[in-house]
Amino acid sequence: MKRVVILGSTGSIGTQALEVIRSHPQRFEVVGLSAGTNWAELAEQASSFSVADTALGADEAEQLVRDVDADVVLNGITGSVGLGPTLAALAAGRTLALANKESLIVGGDLVRRAAAPGQIVPVDSEHSAIAQSLRAGSGSEVRRLVLTASGGPFRGRTRASLATVTPEEALAHPTWKMGRVVTTNSATLMNKGLEVIEAHLLFDVAFENIDVTVHPQSIVHSMVEFVDGSTIAQASPPDMRLPISLGLDWPDRVPGVGVPLDWTTAQQWSFEPLDDAAFPAVELAKRVGLAGGTYPAVFNAANEQAVHAFHDRSIGFLDIVDIVQRVVDEHEPSSELSRESLADAEAWARRAADQLID
Repeated sequence: MKRVVILGSTGSIGTQALEVIRSHPQRFEVVGLSAGTNWAELAEQASSFSVADTALGADEAEQLVRDVDADVVLNGITGSVGLGPTLAALAAGRTLALANKESLIVGGDLVRRAAAPGQIVPVDSEHSAIAQSLRAGSGSEVRRLVLTASGGPFRGRTRASLATVTPEEALAHPTWKMGRVVTTNSATLMNKGLEVIEAHLLFDVAFENIDVTVHPQSIVHSMVEFVDGSTIAQASPPDMRLPISLGLDWPDRVPGVGVPLDWTTAQQWSFEPLDDAAFPAVELAKRVGLAGGTYPAVFNAANEQAVHAFHDRSIGFLDIVDIVQRVVDEHEPSSELSRESLADAEAWARRAADQLID
């Protein structure tokens, strides 16, 4: 039985993880829970699962990870505040089921140096798909990774037509139900840019060998192309409980956690090239990832500020990525990579973004 700590237990990933655990009590036991601010729901979850150890906020979550004896820590916190708990889980020797992509992207080599081989198991559906597909061959046989994107609510729109997009429209994702920041990032395709950086860090594949294709049906979650011309894809209906279950019990599969595809009915899957002119976030992310150091932290922090400003109706939809690019262009990177230098870079980026927003 796996002893599990869930960070961000009241969010989308956390609540679905608890659904998986509730339906498989013989495989998992919840031994710790943390939430950002929702104390009432956290207390209800702790009572329901008989959990004694809880935490509120990222700092308490970091201490929870250190104090509680667990096999797996599922980091479902949103934002770069998840970096501390990520590093704490790795230092404690726990398997890290990582849904908090920002901690890896912001932490970069700091996180990679802290992780033992195989200690990080990705929970994002795209990276889980790649991890599953990679089991078909060795690392030296990989030619490229292909991340799929739904295209979000504005697939097919021109850049000019996006100027009048409202916050309500940006939150109307056609496939996934997520929080405000992640859903908006999916609309700008900033989320896909972050996932490209994450794929590079997780699988040590060069940015030039990581591509994005638009797949509106969200059935093929990502693919690996091998040197002999074979492409291995992972396909399933869009349901985060499947990658969550793999994160909790990797490399074993949890029976009945998802509903399989119905191969007796007619289906059509389509794949389209990404429109970089309308959605420049992915190319910007690749540039940021290549620069490394504190650049990804600046990239992520500026984006968070811009997304909040967009929902406050202080800026337009197109301004989000434009502001991020301007902040990245103005950044002077630190000569060292540490939690302190990353915190300083993030603080600077948020101030720089706020000045542009004002």
